[in-house]
Amino acid sequence: MTYTKLFKSFIVATAFLFLPGHGMMAQSKDVSAQLTRYVNPYIGTGGHGHVFLGANVPFGAVQLGPTQITRGWDWCSGYHYSDSLIIGFGHTHLSGTGIGDLGDIAFLPTFDAKTYTDRFSHDGEYVRPGYYTVRLADSKILVELTATQRAGMHRYTFPLSSKEPLLKINLKQGIGWDKMTKCQLTQENSTTVSGYRYSEGWAKDQRIYFFAEFSQPLKLKEMQGDSVGVFSLGQNMKPLLARVGISAVSVDNAKANLRAEIKDWDFDRVVDNADAAWNKELGKIKVETADLDDKTIFYTALFHTMTAPSIFSDVNGEYRGSDGKIYKGDFTNYTTLSLWDTYRAAHPLMTIIHPEKQRDIAQTFLHIFEQQGKLPVWHLVGNETDCMVGNPGIPVLADIVLKGFDVDKQAAFKAMRTSAMLDERSLDNLKKYGYIPWNSDSTYETVAKGLEYALADASVAKVAKLVGAKKDYRYFLKRSLSYQYYFDKKTGFMRGVANGKFREPFNPFHSSHRNDDYTEGNAWQYTWLVPHDVPGLIKLFGGKQKFVTKLDSLFTVVGDLGADASPDISGLIGQYAHGNEPSHHIIYMYNYVNQHYKTAEKVREVLKTMYHNDFDGLSGNEDVGQMSAWYILSSMGIYQVEPSGGKYMFGSPLFDKAEVNVGHGKTFTILAHGNSPKNVYVSHIKLNGKPYNKLYIDYKDIMAGGTLEFFMTDRRP
Repeated sequence: MTYTKLFKSFIVATAFLFLPGHGMMAQSKDVSAQLTRYVNPYIGTGGHGHVFLGANVPFGAVQLGPTQITRGWDWCSGYHYSDSLIIGFGHTHLSGTGIGDLGDIAFLPTFDAKTYTDRFSHDGEYVRPGYYTVRLADSKILVELTATQRAGMHRYTFPLSSKEPLLKINLKQGIGWDKMTKCQLTQENSTTVSGYRYSEGWAKDQRIYFFAEFSQPLKLKEMQGDSVGVFSLGQNMKPLLARVGISAVSVDNAKANLRAEIKDWDFDRVVDNADAAWNKELGKIKVETADLDDKTIFYTALFHTMTAPSIFSDVNGEYRGSDGKIYKGDFTNYTTLSLWDTYRAAHPLMTIIHPEKQRDIAQTFLHIFEQQGKLPVWHLVGNETDCMVGNPGIPVLADIVLKGFDVDKQAAFKAMRTSAMLDERSLDNLKKYGYIPWNSDSTYETVAKGLEYALADASVAKVAKLVGAKKDYRYFLKRSLSYQYYFDKKTGFMRGVANGKFREPFNPFHSSHRNDDYTEGNAWQYTWLVPHDVPGLIKLFGGKQKFVTKLDSLFTVVGDLGADASPDISGLIGQYAHGNEPSHHIIYMYNYVNQHYKTAEKVREVLKTMYHNDFDGLSGNEDVGQMSAWYILSSMGIYQVEPSGGKYMFGSPLFDKAEVNVGHGKTFTILAHGNSPKNVYVSHIKLNGKPYNKLYIDYKDIMAGGTLEFFMTDRRP
């Protein structure tokens, strides 16, 4: 039986979560409120999804789960469905990234001090939000894991054996690029172990401290080097419980985090609390459909959007800043900011369903700016990685400002303007020439850089206008039009350009990963990266008809990408690549030429063919929630194309009904009358009972609450 079939039969047959041989996990009496039963955490753990599997709570600092040997790109999260070896249970993991890191503070129960691995099978493994369990195949030890925001809890049940049960605490082990540089392991007393782990990798200077308490005495049996401690339980075969607090600041803070969040040894209560936390957040959107797969994909996607950003401050408000110094703030500080991905849909989704977090997100950005002199690009555990191109922190912060959240507008504008005026990351060439010449940049990707900077500059211009900075408004508005330099009217593609001449030779299908004019894509995909000025792009093409003809071709043409093509170019429909983020807005561009029916067709096609209730259920890398956020918004019938400002374009709603809790006691309801697999087109729309003729809805109208009605038909206009 496939996992998908097993999952379906499981949630249909029982209101409880039962794992044979593992006992019954207590659940709320209100089964209808248990949206966690529709989450399949295995989705995206196979293929190229790179999704974390384990125990965590929404936006928690702890992602406690199994770690495997890094065998290549598909092990970025530390786990891949195809594998059968576990090397430990680490307290931190990434989810949906293209680079591996973390895996810190790994525990492994065992009977053999020399072993560093144990086998497992999926038949002996089970996971749901906030809870993970596996029976190790070699040792037969039952492992159970759960988590709070800043702490993890373990329960190990040892089988009867003549061998003494052991616990290995491994501070050397990490994921991907991660390499331990310094560590300390201290047994404070018979039931307490503390220490720290410093490492370098994707995050150049990561520091994590931990404080671990155990339910029974442990004795340090041996140290393997300075980074692996082997602890003996003697002949005590009772289940061993461990509760572990972590911090980026100090051992004392790790201890305080633990004491604040896990106060006793009631493992099942912590599981129930994690389940309740997930149900609360998942309950912000309630969808109605007869299709169980669609419902499972939806709530799993919603679940995936809440792994990150992850909390990066302690219960006392302290956190490690980008400059390595310790700060204390009156806000929740966040990390794991994959902004090149998430500015497109994940953050626009957050502004709708997590408005209470937007001040904290804005404060995080502003304090990062103060500490490193620019807004975050790709921020990881207090480190700026500078991963990916453009200024993706700008549209996220601008969107928060323009949507009216509690943020100092002048401070935000200063941070955006300063970040856009630096001389790093090809911005010096942009300021000098008005665009980025391909022959003046040794790091390639000039088209992608230029287009990303242009859309970020449009966001700066909007905020400049809001705060009354007229000169800056004119300057950044002009810079936002720099995309025009890259457009070749003869071929109809965005191309590398220098001195008024386009780069030759040119093949719009060809891709050379990180070594050509584009970033994880080709000319077919990047020609449309002008979400801030679609009317301007239409004009460049020479009008609506030529624009549509080219856009239609995108979804049908086939060509050879070449041997060195980026592996991120996936989920192809023609040359539309849903498996990577630069394509995500393109389908909605038909709305700008009044051909919404084509948007509807293609949205439905992607929803039904690029997302599946299976371990290989994503068309590409999850990218820290962006792939799932596209599904959430699109399945409800809306999507924000412009990077900032709040216009959500209409698509084709997948669900009969979606109730969105937008905060302040208000609900925004989306109804799809006559919805069916054939009825993908929208005949007409009503907003709050009145005819509505726009092909988009403003953010303010969503947040005001009310009812948006789509009347569906199978008739193509």
